Amino acid sequence: MYKMMTPGPTQVLEHVRMAGSRACINPDLDTEFIEFYKETCELISSLLHTKNETLILGGEGILGLEACCASLTEPGDRVLVLDNGVYGKGFADFVSMYGGVPDLYHADYQKELDAGDLAQYLACHSGYKYATLVHCDTPSGMLNNIGRICPLLKQHGILTVVDSVSAMFGEYVNADEFQADLLCGGSQKAVSAPPGLAFVVMSPDAKAAIRNRKSPIASFYASLSIFEHYYENKWFPYTMPASDIYMLRAALDDIAADPGIFSRHAAIGNATRKTLQDAGLNLYLKSGFSNTVTVFCVPEDISVNDVLEQMKEKHRILLAGSFDVLSGRVIRIGHMGVNAAISHMVETLGALDDVLRGFGVPLQVRLDEHFLHLVHASGEARL
Repeated sequence: MYKMMTPGPTQVLEHVRMAGSRACINPDLDTEFIEFYKETCELISSLLHTKNETLILGGEGILGLEACCASLTEPGDRVLVLDNGVYGKGFADFVSMYGGVPDLYHADYQKELDAGDLAQYLACHSGYKYATLVHCDTPSGMLNNIGRICPLLKQHGILTVVDSVSAMFGEYVNADEFQADLLCGGSQKAVSAPPGLAFVVMSPDAKAAIRNRKSPIASFYASLSIFEHYYENKWFPYTMPASDIYMLRAALDDIAADPGIFSRHAAIGNATRKTLQDAGLNLYLKSGFSNTVTVFCVPEDISVNDVLEQMKEKHRILLAGSFDVLSGRVIRIGHMGVNAAISHMVETLGALDDVLRGFGVPLQVRLDEHFLHLVHASGEARL
């Protein structure tokens, strides 16, 4: 068995896993489960500081992203795709799939989106039905400031679809203050529940746009409209994965009871990045660092796959490489959710120190010891 220190899926606590061992029920007919589902959706909304409706979907986080695009896009709609990362660019595929016309706004993959530059662009470009943007682009660890970007788009009458799957609950999110119209999360990242569920928070403007479409949504499963009136009718559009939702709820209850969740992620994220830099390693990003995942460049004469294999076989710890333009260049450490704990990070960095030195990398500090020193110096040693 391996310790998963990847940027999702993350480790899952025993009591969260055991929540899925409850007796199986028929969620289509069990009215108590319908109440449980609704209460769980309302808990997500509350944790994200909004009264907007949340829906839990029976599919991995990417289902939420596709469902948002499927539900909003009509043939010929122009959609602004904010592209400063692999996942940001990927939204164009969903837009095209449902007949929309993606207009990619390209930006530096090593820097967070600049709201000022975007404002200048929007002054000269208009006619977009909605825009897509990524909160944390997991392949690079990029964190975009959705609290600035979404209101800017809203000023121009542009709805927003936000992928916060890898940031939500590791980074502070206020759905109302940020003015996000469709805000997507997933169970397997900072929530630290098993993979298999997506959830989407919907603003009144997003609901109106979906309801007032001129053409039908070109999907059933990847549609948000099929949930309309589910609670009043006591009827789900498809059989909900009840056991997965029980585990999700247990993980969400942990989040609700953890007032230090954001300070913990920040302290561990900061200490991880500084540790790697002080050791002489290079971070991939120049700005926009997420507190849920750290991405560093592997020295050119070292194989990413060899490092990952040594971490796995020698130390039983899973880290991740990346893909697309970052394939074979970087390693990603996931410190989100349950992973964001001093003990896990000390073990992981100690193993990484051993592996890198074994490949002849001249590290300038001992990774685990330096990390622990930095966390203590930050005043967060209790984490």
